[in-house]
Amino acid sequence: MDRAHAVARHLAAGGVQVISGGALGVDGAAHRGALAGHGTTTVVLGSGVDVLYPVRHAPLFGEILTQGGSLAGMLPDGTQPRTGTFPQRNRLIAALADMVIVVEADVRSGSLSTAAAGQRFGRIVAACPGSRGCERLLADGAAIIESCADAELALAGTPRHRAPSVIDPIARQVQDAIANGAVGIDQIVRHTGLTVRVVLRALPMIERMQ
Repeated sequence: MDRAHAVARHLAAGGVQVISGGALGVDGAAHRGALAGHGTTTVVLGSGVDVLYPVRHAPLFGEILTQGGSLAGMLPDGTQPRTGTFPQRNRLIAALADMVIVVEADVRSGSLSTAAAGQRFGRIVAACPGSRGCERLLADGAAIIESCADAELALAGTPRHRAPSVIDPIARQVQDAIANGAVGIDQIVRHTGLTVRVVLRALPMIERMQ
């Protein structure tokens, strides 16, 4: 959440409009970061635009409108949020954006559907390292975002990518641990002496090698 807030604040201060889904957690942090950067931000809702969801973010949505931002959606007024409406929202986020940054994601995260839509639409797709879903995106060629400067570079069309040579030896080390019977993150960490963060970075690379 801190990273999402910092990147959004930095970009918004430079005139970039921040688009996110209004959800609790990272989405809310991105919207608040944009407001802190005295910029504008758009909330793409998984409901009708007259149905504020999550309800806890109603004050945040009001602040966004006051500061010149907007609420957007593609569903009729009165539509309540449900499981199937959020993938539609994610596609709209990707369609509206010039760049999709995934800050944190599990391997079955809805954020990855936003990234996939961004790829189909020809958008720049970037990810912050550390979570399994983001590591998979980075292994598949997404731009790496480790700082606000990286976000600027990616948005300018000169994204930074992780050097494969840095990951390959670690991926082989983790792969050897698995081959020797290590099961689960904790066992791999004990077997290799690597940190959890490094192991998580290596796993998507191993999946691609198989």
